[in-house]
Amino acid sequence: MELVERYNKDTYRTVYVANFGDAIYVLHCFKKKSKRGIRTSKADMDVIRQRLRRAKAHYRGV
Repeated sequence: MELVERYNKDTYRTVYVANFGDAIYVLHCFKKKSKRGIRTSKADMDVIRQRLRRAKAHYRGV
């Protein structure tokens, strides 16, 4: 899930996972820098994917 907030002409995003039963993992928070489009950068998506893998492993106790 993603939370988007606009403040002072900037856009901030928080990406989190809430479907692990009783746990919520915040995967990434960042300021949207691109002035073109709403697409999240590849670098930010790579961070999110890596942290999601780690959150899944942590939740499973691996």
